[in-house]
Amino acid sequence: MINYIHKIKHVGSGNFFLIAGPCVVEDDITPFRVAEKVAAICDGLQIPYIFKASFRKANRSRLDSFQGIGDIKALSIIRQIGEQFSIPTLTDVHSETDAVRAAEYVDILQIPAFLCRQTDLLIAAAGTGKPVNIKKGQFVSPESMKFAVEKVRQSGNDKVMLTERGSTFGFNDLVVDFRGIPVMKAFGVPVILDVTHSLQIPNRAAGTSGGQPQFIETLAKAGIAAGADGIFLETHPDPSAAKSDGENMLKLDLLDDLLEKLVRLSKALK
Repeated sequence: MINYIHKIKHVGSGNFFLIAGPCVVEDDITPFRVAEKVAAICDGLQIPYIFKASFRKANRSRLDSFQGIGDIKALSIIRQIGEQFSIPTLTDVHSETDAVRAAEYVDILQIPAFLCRQTDLLIAAAGTGKPVNIKKGQFVSPESMKFAVEKVRQSGNDKVMLTERGSTFGFNDLVVDFRGIPVMKAFGVPVILDVTHSLQIPNRAAGTSGGQPQFIETLAKAGIAAGADGIFLETHPDPSAAKSDGENMLKLDLLDDLLEKLVRLSKALK
């Protein structure tokens, strides 16, 4: 179902696909380090791999939170990673202008969860001709995501994916309803489980998000068992030093073991 994604490898392996990378382009070294390690692991396990990094973090609780190193510089780094490692790349877009500009640098545009109902943004992303990954809003039912899919399709773009990233539970927690995976797959699109953002602890008094990374493996296994086509996760060599979302990231040196387990589980289910 993802043959339309440029440069993606191992599609015929029968494995789930992986969207992974650091939360944001925070410098000109870390993204390359992450991409090289993840690409090597995925080649060994024959997992189709898409590199992800935000070129700018537009949705931060506090004004003094890190937002980026500069849009064009960050986008250029993402493009270099795609070219150097021959892998498709993905980044978030937050406005119609972002969609048009980012499409010149990356292979896939991602609509953030908070913006999944923004009609003008969905139309603009669809109009670039790039595949569009729409994250399900924390406030939106799986059934309602069919309308986001229809907005992209009715704008002339059939290359659309959906990502589950948890639903708001009170003010400071998220839960994943795994019934949503088959519900959204019924729309005829690939469905991805974002295991790291689903483990955020949002809206803390300090103005930063916390996380529960110890449950990444649990959610990932459950997602594969529930039929997710892909797994999304953010990873970093040292999450404690990451400039965004470090508290819910997977430490990079734990990725190999996790993916081996998920591949075994996926093959057992088949």
